[in-house]
Amino acid sequence: MPSDKYIHTSALLLMALASGLCAGGNYFNQPLLHSIALSLNVSETTAALTVTMAQVSYAFGLVLLVPLGDKLERRGLAVTLMLLAAMGQFISGFSSNINMLFVGIIMAGLFSVAAQILVPMAAILSDPKRSGQAVGLVMSGLLIGILTARSVAGLLSELGGWTTVYRVAGVTMLLVAMSLWFLLPPSRNPEQVSYAQVLRSMTALIARYPRLRSRSLMGALSFASVSVLFSTMALLLSGPGHGLTDGSIGLVGLVGIAGALMANVAGRLADRGWGQVTSVTCVFLLLLSWACFWFSTSSLMWFLIGMLIIDLALQGLHITNQNVVLHLEPEARSRLNAVYMTSYFIGAASGSALGSLAWELGGWHAICGVGVVLTVLAGVVLMYDQRLAKENPSFT
Repeated sequence: MPSDKYIHTSALLLMALASGLCAGGNYFNQPLLHSIALSLNVSETTAALTVTMAQVSYAFGLVLLVPLGDKLERRGLAVTLMLLAAMGQFISGFSSNINMLFVGIIMAGLFSVAAQILVPMAAILSDPKRSGQAVGLVMSGLLIGILTARSVAGLLSELGGWTTVYRVAGVTMLLVAMSLWFLLPPSRNPEQVSYAQVLRSMTALIARYPRLRSRSLMGALSFASVSVLFSTMALLLSGPGHGLTDGSIGLVGLVGIAGALMANVAGRLADRGWGQVTSVTCVFLLLLSWACFWFSTSSLMWFLIGMLIIDLALQGLHITNQNVVLHLEPEARSRLNAVYMTSYFIGAASGSALGSLAWELGGWHAICGVGVVLTVLAGVVLMYDQRLAKENPSFT
């Protein structure tokens, strides 16, 4: 049984819900672009700018706001960011023109990084012997939020229009933020540093810890590999080989929920000292998934199997990466997480760009080739990381 000085599972579940709401909110707009364009009398290209704005504002939040978790009181910071993100959702939900929607999307994206305050906070407030499990549970909530956001947005849009999901999300985030304030204990680093020192120290952390560099690069390459798939799968599934509708394609993506649940399993394995074995297994699973995708041009079953495997592999590798990174320097967990997650999303953006290029040049099999190359590179980095772990086996 965990000691009373550590938070209980109910608090972790609430943190998981909060993380899912925050992260998922950046994906509401993706299935709604056509409705947004019609409602606000703009082109679909203009409406699609909201997707880019959500990702860019989130990236800025990772760099500028997440490191504050090592300077400010974390509970108050996470709750404040959630309240501001909820305000952004309300602005989006009551938008009467595209500029008002831009403001709401940017505001929600920037402050939704509250999720990345909660992830290292779960490790800080939990029994050290179960910190990997705690991080895995909160990350499961975050990932399920991302994976279900598009489907929920589409369903609510059919019930009450495209603004409905933003209004519902705003109300829900307010309620969850208030609950976090009353359920979580205060948490602050004993050492006080200035904001400028916090930002400067991120560069120092990168230079100081080789495994921060190796695990961040591994995360970027693995997420790039998966983003190659996510950025082009609709082109395959809606094409002559399968002919799926947008709604059906969205349902295919729900297969990834099983992968999100892998986050909790990977966290438990990391707590038991199996982090390196889990990492190796997940890289092999990534390669296996691309073999399945190679045969999926005319078989939806192969695609679904590949989708299940690639999500399992990505989330397992992601959690073992975070478990290593967050233990490098406990007093700097928010900054370490900011470095890692920034690299992670740079990988995502790069993978999306490579996927679009590969599709234009060689179609689906070129997509698979790029995915395999990125996975092999991640495996090479993993071999280097294993050497680092042997040199300093204090946390593997």
